[in-house]
Amino acid sequence: MAYEPKAGSLTLFKNDRKEKDTHPDYKGDGMDLEGNPVWISAWVKEGSRGKFFSISIQPKQQKAAQDDSAYNPPASKNLPRKPAPDFSDLDSEIPF
Repeated sequence: MAYEPKAGSLTLFKNDRKEKDTHPDYKGDGMDLEGNPVWISAWVKEGSRGKFFSISIQPKQQKAAQDDSAYNPPASKNLPRKPAPDFSDLDSEIPF
């Protein structure tokens, strides 16, 4: 039987692909308290009281939205967000 995470449970693994200091030391996934799938990233930090984890939790659906933003980057203060081009009328102009 395959492992099925329960709401509020998370799993972290050492990040073997860390190339920069900004990349997480640990990565994983799990379920938030409502049972929604999430990605987890963790960094080991040094503080005044010793080492600790700094953790980021992102919804898994957000990654798909980020893939769509490759063409259409998020709006910034100086640049308006451009609409995606409409190619629906090109089918009638192609001669083959």
